[in-house]
Amino acid sequence: MLQDARQFGQKLVRRRPLGPREETEHHMAGCLNTLDLVIIGVRRMLGAGVHILVGTVAKYIAGPAIVLSFLVAALSSLLSGFCYIEFGARVPSSGSMYLYSYTIMGQVYGFIIGWNRILSLTVGTACIARAWSYTFDSLTGNHISRGLEGTFSLYMPYYLAKYPDFFALGLVLLLMGLLVLGVHVLPQVNKVFMGINISVLSFIIVSGFIKGDLHNWKLTEQDYPLNTSESNDIYSLGPLGSGGFVPFGLDGILRGAALCFYMFIGFDSIVTTGEKAQNPQRSIPISIVVSVLICFVAYFGVSAALTLMVPYYQIHPDSPFLQAFLHVGWGPARYVVAVGILCALSSSLLNTMFAMSWLIYTMAEDGLLFRFLAEINARTRTHIKVIMISGILAGVLALLFHFSDLMDLMSLRSLLANLVVDFSVLVLRYHSDQNLSKNQKTEEESEMELVVKERSLDPVPKANISRNLKSLWFPASTIPTRTSGQIVYGCAIVLVVLLIILSLILYRWPSQVFSGDPVLTTVAVLLLLLITGVTAIIWRQPQDPTALHFRVPALPFLPLVSIFVNIYLMVHMTTWTWVLFGIWMGIGFAIYFGYGIRHSLGENNGP
Repeated sequence: MLQDARQFGQKLVRRRPLGPREETEHHMAGCLNTLDLVIIGVRRMLGAGVHILVGTVAKYIAGPAIVLSFLVAALSSLLSGFCYIEFGARVPSSGSMYLYSYTIMGQVYGFIIGWNRILSLTVGTACIARAWSYTFDSLTGNHISRGLEGTFSLYMPYYLAKYPDFFALGLVLLLMGLLVLGVHVLPQVNKVFMGINISVLSFIIVSGFIKGDLHNWKLTEQDYPLNTSESNDIYSLGPLGSGGFVPFGLDGILRGAALCFYMFIGFDSIVTTGEKAQNPQRSIPISIVVSVLICFVAYFGVSAALTLMVPYYQIHPDSPFLQAFLHVGWGPARYVVAVGILCALSSSLLNTMFAMSWLIYTMAEDGLLFRFLAEINARTRTHIKVIMISGILAGVLALLFHFSDLMDLMSLRSLLANLVVDFSVLVLRYHSDQNLSKNQKTEEESEMELVVKERSLDPVPKANISRNLKSLWFPASTIPTRTSGQIVYGCAIVLVVLLIILSLILYRWPSQVFSGDPVLTTVAVLLLLLITGVTAIIWRQPQDPTALHFRVPALPFLPLVSIFVNIYLMVHMTTWTWVLFGIWMGIGFAIYFGYGIRHSLGENNGP
């Protein structure tokens, strides 16, 4: 039984062998400077998210304090971004975070990252399609949505959208057909659409500060009935909260930050292309910081302009900017804004669908998903089966699910992915076997080792126990060993559990903890002491001396802070979001343990 358990564990952490570097990569190596990487990051981050998220967060979750939500999300993104850099630096070739996780940490980590990335791209496709539909519907005076809602709202369950969005479904199916034919957005078109998007956002920011009213950041209960009586749109008024700049309190800011975090996830594209930079040691960290700063300024300006133009409880969550220009009397300007928004959404939608189909194809080619998904059509040279299956799934999500539920699910996935990367960097720095160019042990050697270990399973002498306890604070070697690596791995798992408990306590009973409740405050202090002690044990262990083009500073503290922030933001997600995410992960693990672990690349080609 012990041998079977160990063999099963070895399969979970089996690494993907690195293939030969593509010839095109040689030609592109060293061709990107810092500005190129900044443009890549901004193009990924400053996409469709700003048009599909700001209205919902500002109206229902954070109010004008959405600008603070963006600040928290940006700082958290920077922390995770540094961990992404070191994570990507450990693979001597460019690729996706799925490839990096599979290559460095092992099969189960790669599957979790890849499966969650599929979730993000699928839900992202549905969100963008819904946003496209909402924007177009707003130009028609909301006649489409009112007609569908009046026809189908009585038949829709409470946990789904108010009405099925057939327009969004049709849009996804249309683009799915284009991808099947081999059509995709050219890089030049992407650049043009990014320019249009930046121009539209700049126009919104300038307009907001011209037509905005600072009183909208200081609203009181007296303003609410006044706006209620003057409003002709029964859909325009949302919850009041406590009024003022922070109507929904600190919890609203953090809940908003958990959602806004999704809008900063494009920095992983900098990491995955950074191997082609002229000076990656300098370019990658600078480009991540600069691109996050640029996007934060844009998001801050857009959300500030929106909440200054319209009282937060009157913001239209589905098409906030178009309705905002109507509110301030600039009706014709909304058509210009709508064209820019539709261009940005169209480009982002096609790119997202293409990335989704390509990732599913890659995982299927590795054997982690069903092999038939890796088939390529001989005539069109496209992944027809993957494109159709993923497109239909995204279309059904766009048809049935509420927009806010999709956004919650996507943000939760992003936080979890960052948590895995932070944890991986913390463990890898103290691991003894990080040279990816070395050949791993063959299956026969591993089995021989298991036999030897089984024969030597004698009771551990007290001297060995004492020596192991002593190694927690006084390691026997100045370089990582297998023992020190196991100590750090175990301590890191303990830290994650402790941080989850602490985050749940701070989320559920924050006022009692900080007001000196004898039980909760004592528990929180004990947890902090345990976290400090376990962190000190990790800090005492020897680190991997391998030279990398970037190493996370202040280890282990910076990754632990990033882990805590991600966990704390994750606990602010709704129960329904966790249920949907649990269903998705359940399906994924059923596929992995039922199929992927037996048909994977490593299983067929050796460890």
